[in-house]
Amino acid sequence: MQVTEIKAEGLKHEFKIQVPADEIESKITTRVAELAKTARMPGFRPGKVPASLLRKKYGPSLLGEVLELTVNESSQATMTERGLRAAMQPQIEVTSFDEGKDLEYTMAVEVMPEIEIMDFSKIKVERMVAEAADDDIQKSLERLASAHKDTAPVKTKRKSKSGDIAVIDFVGKVDGEEFPGGKADDYQLELGSNSFIPGFEDQLIGVTAGSDVTVKVAFPAEYGAAELAGKDAEFAVTVKELREAIPAELNDDLAKKVGMDTLEVLTKTIREEHEREYQAVSRQHLKRTLLDTLADQYDFAVPEGMVEREFESVWNQYEEQLKSGVEEDEEDKSKSEDEKKDEFKSLSVRRVRLGLLLGEVGRVNDIQVSQDEINKAMMAEARRYPGQEQVVIEFLQQNAQAMEQVTAPLYEDKVVDFILELAQVSERTVSVDDLFADPDAKPAAKKKTAAKKAPAKKAAAKKPAAKKPAAKKAPAKKTTAAKKEG
Repeated sequence: MQVTEIKAEGLKHEFKIQVPADEIESKITTRVAELAKTARMPGFRPGKVPASLLRKKYGPSLLGEVLELTVNESSQATMTERGLRAAMQPQIEVTSFDEGKDLEYTMAVEVMPEIEIMDFSKIKVERMVAEAADDDIQKSLERLASAHKDTAPVKTKRKSKSGDIAVIDFVGKVDGEEFPGGKADDYQLELGSNSFIPGFEDQLIGVTAGSDVTVKVAFPAEYGAAELAGKDAEFAVTVKELREAIPAELNDDLAKKVGMDTLEVLTKTIREEHEREYQAVSRQHLKRTLLDTLADQYDFAVPEGMVEREFESVWNQYEEQLKSGVEEDEEDKSKSEDEKKDEFKSLSVRRVRLGLLLGEVGRVNDIQVSQDEINKAMMAEARRYPGQEQVVIEFLQQNAQAMEQVTAPLYEDKVVDFILELAQVSERTVSVDDLFADPDAKPAAKKKTAAKKAPAKKAAAKKPAAKKPAAKKAPAKKTTAAKKEG
């Protein structure tokens, strides 16, 4: 085999490879001999078919098979002899080949960069620690009690208000005619729940028990029943009774309703859940800090093909978010498409570089994900689809790309943990609000952020995805989630 390197620019290499005809002929002869051991043809005993007949019958397919085998073996040998590792699938172009002649082809390939692993014991990172406050635990208990509330008749003569439960009889008509599903008796409607047509509940606020009310509304244009969509309707409503919600008492009975033995056990369980959430968010902050530090330490060249593939993934998700109605923040709206693409390209370079770095750390230190860990991750993914667990597991087992999306985060976290074990990790106690604050927000505009999913599975977390367990309203979604790493 003769190999000539015809291009070497950074991580890009191109080789011209020539394989002698006699080597290919040898492979064909060997393959024919293997076929002859089991081949069957009329007039010959099994295994006694002449090689010449087999070559005549299977010649084209044998030639194609040997050609593919030869290209794979020779291209791999070329890489191995030069100590190169392909970053992506090489591009092969056969330039000359006929039966009985030499095989000539070119191979263009981007290779993995050489990465010198630093001394991780020199890295200093900080872990944020927050404790579950008694007030937060109490609020969680009160929300739980409210979720298991009961109702009781309003004892005073007063007008209805939002939050009351109105027990009503109603009959609805469109164009003077009753319509299917527009009538009910003793219906318990929570005012302010927005469970009825827009405007219906509003017209029952401020009335007393025993009142007869005419409610006029318009069905939404997108209403599910086409015959009612966009039409005006009139409901004759009798308010038979007003009831008010009474939260369950904070006692052992409430605990038993949610499957706990006592209020003490319930309180302890809620505290542990809060602490687990805080630890998870703290871990995300720590991981982000570590990866930011590594990104500052490393600036090696990265394969353009990998960057382009990552960029396409991130940009496509960004466009899908826009199509789904997710709004951009004001800062992003002011940017041109080229400016946004430049940002995404920079993010893609960072992600690829950190992904390669973590991969190299894992390779050098023989970090592995066990089958037991993979099985647990598969089960966790399957549980997200109740009733379809087996289908999900079979899909993952048969789809390498889907399986990679499940296993890649496991590997990444194991490498991150390996580095953190070597690094200098200090702790700083912070408030729960500070723990859940957006690290990218300006000081005057910091707010708690809802969990957001990173647009790709690769390493390079930059923004922790965190959802505070306390009942707080999450900010509007932003397409910047596709640009921030999480």
